[in-house]
Amino acid sequence: MKQNKYIRFLLFLVVNFLALGIGVILMENGPKSEWYLSLNKAPWTPAGWVFGAAWSTIMLLFAFYMTKLSFKFPFLDKKLTILFSVQWILNVGWNYLFFNQHLMGIGLLVITLLWLLIGYFTFKYLKELKINTLWILPYLIWMTIATTLNAYTVLYN
Repeated sequence: MKQNKYIRFLLFLVVNFLALGIGVILMENGPKSEWYLSLNKAPWTPAGWVFGAAWSTIMLLFAFYMTKLSFKFPFLDKKLTILFSVQWILNVGWNYLFFNQHLMGIGLLVITLLWLLIGYFTFKYLKELKINTLWILPYLIWMTIATTLNAYTVLYN
């Protein structure tokens, strides 16, 4: 059983960091592009390095969360697999839509859906995971901040 736990954790960790890697590729030079640098950004926009540190931490903690959650249901539970997959697609897709295609409004829709989905994960499985719900809280908090940053760019550009 212990070995299975480590294998699942490694699987979630790899898939989560794959999302980050693909997102970086899809955004191309987005955060350093003339387009992004010229935007009116929210006064609470963190320094650039914070994004990488935050996302790396979030994906590590989300791997712990998903590992714990995966043991509460049959392996590859259909609902959990769909929810996780949709989360993955929204997360990766936002980078492409916002930074690559400059579709800030559609990006806001996508990031709002992602925020709602992470909120759903957080509260839907609270009874099953109890204290282990803490693993997903940084993701929910960061999505709240990121959604406000995206909304600001839509409103002021």
